[in-house]
Amino acid sequence: MSAERPLQTVAAGAEPGADLVTETPLEALASICTILAVGLFVFGFIFQNFEIPSGSMLNTLLIGDHVVVDRISLAPPTKWAPFVHYRPVQRGDVIVFYKPNPESPDLVLVKRAIGIPGDHIHLRHGVVYLNGVAQIEPHAIQPSDDANPDNPQAGYQPYRDDFPSVTPSPDEQVTELWREELPKHIQGDDLVVPPGYVFAMGDNRTESLDGRYWGFVPQQNILGRPLFAYWSFETPADQENKTSIGDRIGFMFHIVTHVFTETRWKRTFHVIR
Repeated sequence: MSAERPLQTVAAGAEPGADLVTETPLEALASICTILAVGLFVFGFIFQNFEIPSGSMLNTLLIGDHVVVDRISLAPPTKWAPFVHYRPVQRGDVIVFYKPNPESPDLVLVKRAIGIPGDHIHLRHGVVYLNGVAQIEPHAIQPSDDANPDNPQAGYQPYRDDFPSVTPSPDEQVTELWREELPKHIQGDDLVVPPGYVFAMGDNRTESLDGRYWGFVPQQNILGRPLFAYWSFETPADQENKTSIGDRIGFMFHIVTHVFTETRWKRTFHVIR
């Protein structure tokens, strides 16, 4: 009777009977550290995840969407990665960027690029005219002609919806710097985008504090573009204003207990356009 032998796994492509090398604990730890280092590089320099906290990009992005952002393709070209496809920002791109002249440091926003350098832009009753041509924007939420006392923001507002031909009133949420800069970039009824900048607005045009209120986005402020939503959870519109530790812990507990019922499963891996 032959002696019983332990089962062996044959590596793919190895010859039958070939010896398999046993990995030492130190080598296993080195392998794990290598994988972690590569992962940190990929998610720190190539991709990054963000959560959408507000409704300024409805219905393209929902409150509670968690998105993966490509940080490479819109970045300035570098010699160390010649294989990467770089391109300039294009009209219609959804972009993630540091807000120009923010009230708080490193404030990150997401909007849609409406105009690139040299473009002439104006709005008429919320409709964007780009270089004299009215744009068809099925993703944009436009002002309503019907008065809604429950949501006055949805109605027509002269400065916001006939930008830039209407001068902002003192009570508009326009930054002081933009009040001074805006007239310098107007030709006729158009806003002209200067070199090195992009003009961006939210898709939810009646609820977005965007380029109409704080100006152009410097191209060096652009972090990248969101590719897809990897997870989306139903989140109250006022959740971003609840900043206390108790509120945050309470909402984390809510997520854990409702992760299956309040996850928007249909938006998993939803491509952002």
